[in-house]
This record gives sequence, C-alpha cells and structure tokens, in this order.
Amino acid sequence: MTLLFGIYPGGHVTDDPQTQGPPDDPAAITAALDELGVTLVRGYAHYADLPPRVPEAPPDPVRFATGGRRLDLVACFRSHDPDLTGWLDFLRAQLRRHGDRLACLQITEEANHAGPGGDGGSPVVREALVTGVIAAKREARRLGLDVRIGCNSTLDFDPAQEFWTDLGKRGGDEFRDALDYAGLDFFPDVFRPIPPGDLAGVVTAALTGFRTGSLAAAGLPDTLPMHITEHGWGTGPDRPESRQAEVVAEVVGLVAAHAAALNITTYEHHALRDANSATPAPLFQLGLLRDDYTRKPAFGVLRDLIAEHSGSAP
Repeated sequence: MTLLFGIYPGGHVTDDPQTQGPPDDPAAITAALDELGVTLVRGYAHYADLPPRVPEAPPDPVRFATGGRRLDLVACFRSHDPDLTGWLDFLRAQLRRHGDRLACLQITEEANHAGPGGDGGSPVVREALVTGVIAAKREARRLGLDVRIGCNSTLDFDPAQEFWTDLGKRGGDEFRDALDYAGLDFFPDVFRPIPPGDLAGVVTAALTGFRTGSLAAAGLPDTLPMHITEHGWGTGPDRPESRQAEVVAEVVGLVAAHAAALNITTYEHHALRDANSATPAPLFQLGLLRDDYTRKPAFGVLRDLIAEHSGSAP
C-alpha cells in the first residue's frame, strides 16, 4: 500500500524571542521540498478570541503548495466564545480562499490536549470540532472542491476513551458521514524516553490503539482513513542526529507495514527544519534540516522512504 507524504515546512513556533532562530528562507524551503518529493505541505491558521501573535504558521503556507504539492491546512480553535458563528464563517473562508490548492482541512488541532500546541483548553472546542467538520463538509460540497475534511488528536490513554466517545455522541451519524479522515499526532521518545529496543512495540501499539480504541469509541469505521498528522524526533545534547535518522526510518517503516491493515493513508513529518539549532531542547531541533538549512542525515533517509512508499497526491 502506498502512502501520501507531507511535512510542516517551518520550525517550532514559540512566544519567547530568545529561542527564535533564523527567519524562513522560502527559496531554501522550496528547494528542500522539491528534493524530498512530498505531496502535502502542512500549515496552521488560528481562530482566536484576540488577534493571534502568529495568525499563520508558517507565514502564507500556501506559497509552498506548488509543483504538484497541495496544502494540508489546520484550522486551530483558540476561542472561549460559545457562539460559533464566526468560527464557522472562518472555516468557510479558508475553503473559498484556498480552493483547489487545498487537499485537506483539519478542524481544530489536538482538541483532546490542553497543553502547548493543543486546542483542548477551550471549553467549547468539542462543539467547535463537531459543528466545524459538518459545516466545512457542506461548504466543500457546495463549492465542488476535492478536499478532505478531518480532525485529529494526540494519543489518548484513557481506558474509557471519553474524548472520542463524546465526539461520537455529539455528532452522531452526520458527523461520522462528514469526516473524511482522522489524524494522530505522536512523538515517541521525545516527551517520554523509550529504550531503542522498545520503540517498535510502542509505535505499533500506538497505531493499533488509535484505530481500535479511539476511533472505534466514536463509532468511526475501519474504512475511515487514518493520517499521521505529526511525527518527529528532536536532536540535541545526548540526542544525536544519527539516532534521528534511525527513528525516522523505523517509524515510517512501521507506518508503511501497518498501512493496509489499519487503513493509514498519509504520513506527515514535523518539521522540515530546526526552529533554533542552538537551543538544546529537542522541540527546537525537530527538523530534518538545521536552522541554516544544511541537511541532517534524516533528510536523506526520509527522501528515500518517500521514493519507496509514496502514492499520488489527493
């Protein structure tokens, strides 16, 4: 089974100016995307109560949706307002703005996660997710767009799977019928250390558990495609670049091996380049490139895996 491959073409976004690395170099980014051979570029647009500091990450992500690449856009929800009229208008506007350049529109980002990077801190995020998926699907159909409407989460270790069970109850069949895919963000051996010999088992359990535990709890069928919407491994002190290459090879190999059984259709790496290669925290060194755009070993590894396993753009 072939996979679609994508990547977030920027670096880690932070509010701390001391951790910011060099600015984006669009020409260098485009050259790297061309060499990798990805068909999707992932970007983030933010809907918030107050104007967000970073309305889009990377800035103007659609500019990288060229040369056969299309945009996978995440509509992040950072609002506490129970009136979702503006949110639904925001989603419709994204569809009209990007049109045929848009391959996927993900409704909310990690709505089960209230920590950094997740939308789960909003008390109305689940309703925003369910109503957003339904409204976006209706608008895409009205516009005649070939765009997949989805949502995602981080790994959910709750035995009751309350988050996904609640989504299924809130949305019912209308939500399930409107959803084109469900995505998983996971970063094994980044936030919690994993012995190298245990990585394969942990990844296999994560992929299988997401399908048979989380998605099943929402009543989502096995025919619904799974996307790996974010995966990466940060380098840094005691985290060598050679190990990053090994992790990328092992995880992508496992995704490909389980793709047919679990209906995994897409893998997206996070991220193309380091946010700041001088900052020791691994979240700032998730890139396949250093912040000066020189290649780490993992860049060539992923390039070769894409050539081996890739399918056609959606």
